[in-house]
Amino acid sequence: MTINLLTDRGTPLERQNFTWKDLVQKPISKLDDDAFTRVRTILMNGVELDSLRVKQVILRMNGPLRRPIAQLMRAEQHQATLINWLIGADHSPIETTIGYEQTAIEVTASVAKLESDPYLAQGYRYALLEDFDHLYRYSALLDRLEGKDANNITQGYTDIVPARPTMVHHRAPEHDLLEPYPLDASLATKLHAITLTGGEYQTHDYYMNIGPLFSDPMARQLYAEIASVESQHITHYGSMINPDESLLEKLLLQEACEVWNYAACLEQEDHPRIRAIWERFLDYELGHLSAVIELFKTHERRDPAEVLGDGTLPPGIAFESHRGYLREVIAKETQLRKNGTEFVNEQQEGESSLAYRAQMNAEGSPSETVSATYRWTPGTELAREPELVA
Repeated sequence: MTINLLTDRGTPLERQNFTWKDLVQKPISKLDDDAFTRVRTILMNGVELDSLRVKQVILRMNGPLRRPIAQLMRAEQHQATLINWLIGADHSPIETTIGYEQTAIEVTASVAKLESDPYLAQGYRYALLEDFDHLYRYSALLDRLEGKDANNITQGYTDIVPARPTMVHHRAPEHDLLEPYPLDASLATKLHAITLTGGEYQTHDYYMNIGPLFSDPMARQLYAEIASVESQHITHYGSMINPDESLLEKLLLQEACEVWNYAACLEQEDHPRIRAIWERFLDYELGHLSAVIELFKTHERRDPAEVLGDGTLPPGIAFESHRGYLREVIAKETQLRKNGTEFVNEQQEGESSLAYRAQMNAEGSPSETVSATYRWTPGTELAREPELVA
């Protein structure tokens, strides 16, 4: 598939129409469809919601752009609805949570391998280990509350083992920041940071909404704890993005990010009906990008090639198991911590993080409590140890 960001026009915005039945389509199957179809669905909902978020900020800050931004937002809202509603009622809230964490793990692992900047790649691996541990803690919760094996969701693609313990993820805010990529960074570097910032925003918002609906006190505490960490991850990834980019430059990159992600989804999707959605929305996003290119030329009087280069799409996210890579990262980097914007060993961690963590864990750690007697083994729904059967 050959796409050029500067010349491919896509579907014009005025032809991007929907009906209510079009927006609410048949959902994917929890067990019958491949786990990476769900991973792509969760990822693209996060990318769409982040695009809406960026546009809302611009709407509040730039008068001349209000009308075109409102038009773009309507199309993005409908795309996000169609994608998000593909997650069906056969998923319990915790099972959907397992899907969110698998998405974070496999997508971040791929981005870390793609990233050419060693410092930013380290940043991706750092947060990757934390999402990996979140999967383990939520798998313990799924076993505790529903007696289900999280591998039914992950389908064997992603290991379910501890990494950097969630109880030590809690850092003082100043130690969540990273140095931003330079303005002349590669397009790929910029798209990586935008993608993962959106993904973490979506995960945070889901946990904040679903956590209060549980009656089990440990579930409520665990969602509160991990939602806080996801908020830290938003800061972590978001601080990678250069704050000196103009509003329209950010919007141009946001649309390019959507094109880049839909192209990767389309290339790797085997589900015919879902593949058709990726193809449709790739065309729609090319239409959005084309509209923003014209806004960029008109309002900033700049050549979009300054931002998009020659228009060639960088290599896309690989939707595949990264088990070997993850095991290597766990073995080598679990002990890393943060001090300011630097990655350090445990003994050099920022002192304000130690104080913050001590305060937050003063009355116990939900993530430790929920997994205290849990160890994932294959087939846990059908073959439990006799002493665990009560």
